[in-house]
Amino acid sequence: MILRTVFFVATAALGTGIHAADLVTPPMSFNAPTAGKRVWQQAPEYRGTDVYHSLYLPRKWIPEEKYPVLVEFTGNKFPPSKGSGEVKDANLGYGISGGTQFIWIVMPYIAMDKNHNAVTWWGNREATVQYCKQNISRICEEFGGDLDNLLICGFSRGAIATSYIGLADDEIAGLWKAVITHDHFDGVRKWPYPHSDRQSALHRLSRLQGRPVLVCGQHATAVRKEFLAEYLELADFTFLDVPVHSIFNIPEGPYLHSHTDLWMHRPSSYRDRVRNWVQKVIQDIPQG
Repeated sequence: MILRTVFFVATAALGTGIHAADLVTPPMSFNAPTAGKRVWQQAPEYRGTDVYHSLYLPRKWIPEEKYPVLVEFTGNKFPPSKGSGEVKDANLGYGISGGTQFIWIVMPYIAMDKNHNAVTWWGNREATVQYCKQNISRICEEFGGDLDNLLICGFSRGAIATSYIGLADDEIAGLWKAVITHDHFDGVRKWPYPHSDRQSALHRLSRLQGRPVLVCGQHATAVRKEFLAEYLELADFTFLDVPVHSIFNIPEGPYLHSHTDLWMHRPSSYRDRVRNWVQKVIQDIPQG
């Protein structure tokens, strides 16, 4: 459920619904990684296939220095908001970071045939988990990712994936310092795939062992009320309701649907709250 990235020149954007202050996600290129660029990458195990991930190095990135890392999983293909479900069209991590400070990686869901990325649901879940484990360490070693400051994030399907993939076993769960979700959360409802039931989700969430989780969304506090109220000891939860309709005045210009990973591309007090939360996490400052 990821919107395709829309590129505008700020001076020409006024009157289209885009604001001059809006962030614009860098397009993915096939160039070598460098500061301020988002590039295509592929694991050696998948050469000869269409499986890939994307890598963004922050502006002013310097080799040999250490950087916190945002690892993102995308939403489903979702035509109402022009969501492609593709790695190349993800936006949430860029909205969180603003292109500075963080290395930003968008991981794929490996299709059942292991020849391309799945744009709807999970494909081969085991292969997806393994791809993430292998490539996090590779990328961090090569580009200065701080293994003590890995944050996993996702929108829609990706929000569920922070748990369904990111907490699939003890090894991958142990990677993350914190979790950020937007619109959807593992266990709130049952979906048409195995182990989407509430007890399975709670077992996955138990692997957090009290680490910070920011639950954002149009109905984030409902996640607490309808699901997590009796299980708040599983993590250090923060809940943030985000009025996307009012931030974008839907439907305004290219923003066709309030279910979007672009909401942090526009300045707002809600974006400020997310970024402040993130800074506390990477600086080890208690929330609350």
